[in-house]
Amino acid sequence: MTGKLSFIPLLTMLTAATLTDGTAHAAMSDWANNEGGRMRLVALAPDAQGHIRAALQIEPAPGWITYWREPGESGIAPQVNPAPDGGITLEKTSYPTPKPIVVGKIQEIGYDEPVTLPLDFRVNGKQPVTLNLTAFIGLCKDICIPFQTQFSLPLSAAGQSTPHEQALLDAANALLPQAPSSDFAVENHQLSPDAKTLSLRLTLPEATGSTPLIYVTGPSGYVFFKQANGTRDGRTFATDIAIGKLPKNYDIKGKSWGILVIDGERAMETTLAFE
Repeated sequence: MTGKLSFIPLLTMLTAATLTDGTAHAAMSDWANNEGGRMRLVALAPDAQGHIRAALQIEPAPGWITYWREPGESGIAPQVNPAPDGGITLEKTSYPTPKPIVVGKIQEIGYDEPVTLPLDFRVNGKQPVTLNLTAFIGLCKDICIPFQTQFSLPLSAAGQSTPHEQALLDAANALLPQAPSSDFAVENHQLSPDAKTLSLRLTLPEATGSTPLIYVTGPSGYVFFKQANGTRDGRTFATDIAIGKLPKNYDIKGKSWGILVIDGERAMETTLAFE
């Protein structure tokens, strides 16, 4: 099943963090905890162009999971919202390569191990001394618990040495899917006239292997991943992705969808433009 996401029943809402020692220090917050795991915020000082490198670290408890940008057939996508009056805009949230997680007959997309989501912020006007935001994630096991907390993180002074935080952010970026390359790319994509099937032709890194995982993200809240007619001929792979119900009166002309392809140990992410 693909299309509009449904949600596992939500039993508990935590609106404030339980911190380990009640304090926060520059560049890294304390952990906020709940039954299903914990999360914290890491950030560097704004650079000369007003760019802030940051990340949300999430550690699910053993047996729990958290979610990718589109969680699949159920679940809760992460949300990061800077304070409206904080003078900071979130430009991008990036996601390391997720894995398929099957819960009964439901297929979800996410992480069952610690994951760090890189965040890119932009300063609007005067550089702030504090990064204020609300983070909202889902942590799921037998039930799905929405976990929300507010972070107020003093930013380190420009030029201050923060090697541990820089190394953490660099390591998180190294785990992101790669951009298209000569040996791993989408060569062609075409949506059927009835908008029910997306046909893809890909170049894959290896000439042999199992069927790659493919996640196509359409309008917000929609992800498509069910394949049919897949054929692998050397490093060329062709397949059809079933497109579920789209929003009413949705016009794909001029839109761009996202695509993530996972082939063995490598992952590639790009966009599909529709003329």
